[in-house]
Amino acid sequence: MKFRLPFFLIIFTLLCAQAKLVIAQSEFASKLQDGQHILLMRHADAPGYGDPQNYQMNQCSTQRNLGDFGRKQAKSTGDWLSKQGIDQAKIYSSAWCRCIDTATLLNKGAVKKEASLGSFFDDMSQAKRQTDELIKLIAAERKQHPNMPIIMVTHHVNIQSYVGMVVNSGDMVLVKVDSAGKPLSFKLYPSP
Repeated sequence: MKFRLPFFLIIFTLLCAQAKLVIAQSEFASKLQDGQHILLMRHADAPGYGDPQNYQMNQCSTQRNLGDFGRKQAKSTGDWLSKQGIDQAKIYSSAWCRCIDTATLLNKGAVKKEASLGSFFDDMSQAKRQTDELIKLIAAERKQHPNMPIIMVTHHVNIQSYVGMVVNSGDMVLVKVDSAGKPLSFKLYPSP
């Protein structure tokens, strides 16, 4: 009898810990499905800074792209999202290859290119116009698909313009939005 009590305590403790993990995981998924949140993600690691001179949007070989670590990072993020309870989502991406590749490697659904998620790093005067377009897109999508998780893969300048925060490659920002698509609050989720 002496040996059984510690064994049952260990099992009970493990079950309680697992129950807490499931609750925490479902809270993230619940927020993404409540019609009030979106997930912004900066593309995974792409070695370098900016894009090479004379890059072309329709030729990935002329752009800064994901490296081996970035591809692994994007896949790991997709796995992490699955563990949180997100198996399917509406996925929007900047047209830059590093964003499309990141969005595709998440493995959460078809990827749709969206102009308002495109980088304005080369022309910061476009920040307000593009952010306003992003706000409109978010409002329309939340209204049209209130219970579907929405993941938007973009660039650090876009995220900074929308929520006022600089994020690292692969980081995610869970944003609570109002009915007009404007951010009310946000929480950073570092790259797993």
